[in-house]
Amino acid sequence: MDATPARSYAKGVARRKEILERTVEVFAERGAEGTSLRAIGGAIGVSHGALLHYFASREELLVEVLRENAARHHDDDKAAGDGLLDGMLAAAKRNVTIPGLVALYSSVVGASVETGNETSREYIATRFAALRAELVEQVVSAQAAGEVRSDVAPESVAALIIAASDGLQVQWLLDPGVDITAGLEALQSMLAAPAGD
Repeated sequence: MDATPARSYAKGVARRKEILERTVEVFAERGAEGTSLRAIGGAIGVSHGALLHYFASREELLVEVLRENAARHHDDDKAAGDGLLDGMLAAAKRNVTIPGLVALYSSVVGASVETGNETSREYIATRFAALRAELVEQVVSAQAAGEVRSDVAPESVAALIIAASDGLQVQWLLDPGVDITAGLEALQSMLAAPAGD
């Protein structure tokens, strides 16, 4: 039995992962505005052809960069605490150190509503649905524990938290004086159950 195809496949997976990791670092520093696949390849020291071998399009590469970045921080955000917005607050504090990735995320969200960007649309729609479902569970638990007001629908709260987080990040990109963390903490305070509720 020849092990060469398996070894070749493993090398290809490792190479793709390496390209993604390097691209995440470039975007964290510079963002993606106006960057073609050739420019991205040049920035990470990979040929245009190599990028096309691993990623069918610029859109696919950008979505995979966002997936890779989210995977890197998923466990950290989960471990940030049990409070309703603890994971979002941890992500907000991290995001102010990586404006290029925040800008990339915002541009992919914007592109996802345009015709012809099915890869972006699928990624963003799936991400929002999963995040809403996760937040609904947290809201229901927090309401049962008397931590979050009981007169609000968990589904509405989940959608509002995502809107607040994403909207604050866009405002911060436009005006670095906007305090994302303070905005999320204010929302958390508004959602807190009144004493004796």
